Amino acid sequence: MEAAAKPAASAEQSDIPATSRSQHRHRFHSPPNDHHHGIFSSTSIFLVIIPFILVILLVAIAVLVIMLRRLKSAKGNSTITNNTDGNVCKFISHTRIDFTDSPEMNNGCIHGGSSRRTPPRKLGVQVFTYKELELATDNFSEANVIGNGGYGVVYRGVLGDGTMAAIKMLHREGKQGERAFRIEVDLLTRLHCPYLVELLGYCADQHHRLLIFEYMPNGTLQQHLHSHSYPQLLDWGARLRIALDCALALEYLHEHTTPSIIHRDFKCSNILLDENFRAKVSDFGLARMGSDKINGQISTRVLGTTGYLAPEYVSTGKLTTKSDVYSYGVVLIQLITGRIPVDTRRPPGEHVLVSWALPRLTNREEVVQMVDPALKGQYSNKDLIQIAAIAAVCVQAEADYRPLMADVVQSLIPLVKSCACVSSSSYRFHNQKGGSPWF
Repeated sequence: MEAAAKPAASAEQSDIPATSRSQHRHRFHSPPNDHHHGIFSSTSIFLVIIPFILVILLVAIAVLVIMLRRLKSAKGNSTITNNTDGNVCKFISHTRIDFTDSPEMNNGCIHGGSSRRTPPRKLGVQVFTYKELELATDNFSEANVIGNGGYGVVYRGVLGDGTMAAIKMLHREGKQGERAFRIEVDLLTRLHCPYLVELLGYCADQHHRLLIFEYMPNGTLQQHLHSHSYPQLLDWGARLRIALDCALALEYLHEHTTPSIIHRDFKCSNILLDENFRAKVSDFGLARMGSDKINGQISTRVLGTTGYLAPEYVSTGKLTTKSDVYSYGVVLIQLITGRIPVDTRRPPGEHVLVSWALPRLTNREEVVQMVDPALKGQYSNKDLIQIAAIAAVCVQAEADYRPLMADVVQSLIPLVKSCACVSSSSYRFHNQKGGSPWF
């Protein structure tokens, strides 16, 4: 029995190590399983986190690119600023005037809500009541009429704060008058340049459309060149300054606003003179926004003034900034000759100014004979030849041959500087990178 017990004990003993070995083997193999499970969990986490991080990075980059583009657009396209010694030129392309929602309507006339108007803000457009403008013009007295054009009558007036102003009452005949009113308000509230007449305010109701401009005491260039009511002669130096001021105005409209602005009715009667005979361009009722396309053409109904219209615009209705360049050339010829664009009282062959003048502008002997007799020979022959050459290239029949207004500005600057009638300190030059100087 002892022998039997011993084998049993032996067997029992042998079984214990076997179980221990089995448990030992199980413990030995389990850690690798746990290790693989940990690796799998980490990999899954990385696979989830990494795409999430990449998506966040892509979104952040996209937002950054959009912000940079908007910032660039805001700087380059919507606001253009040229500031030299206080002269500011701005174009704010995103603002618009809403004639139905703002300002408030009261008794049929839009105004700021109070009968007492606050003083005009710098570079701000005010809204006037019709009653205020009646008081300013002495009930639109005939004695205060200072101009009469195709779209209305202009009165001299004194605003409530003592500011002298030119108040233009537009005719309400047809849709064109309303359109001209809206265009002028819309554009001039966003255009601020020392070479454009400033819009001080406006008034509108069911019966009246009025625009209030800064007052220009020396009237229009048309009056000084062709009217006997302005006996004061525009000497050669004044004419050169006027030519440069107008060129700077058109350069700003064409090349420093986005999209470009085509005046479409640039002429002597729309060039106003201040107390120092410095010129500013006015009347934007026919203005159009240019095209962003390469050729810059827009199709439109032919409007404007006979004698100033570019030939391709008349024949095709295709309008570009070069149409304004042509009109500018006509004005230059008027400054040289003192003649009007179309004059049927002249001898045959001289009725149309451009047709008569163009072949003579490049002839040094004949161009001298074209000069306005009112100048009495008080001009520089060298300057005359150069001005005539600029005028000749501006009125070329082919629009592609006409220069940019920036090139015209650069050509006129040395002439104005060297003119004996202008002191060297009259103009202050500020050269901008890639742009023309502003005064």
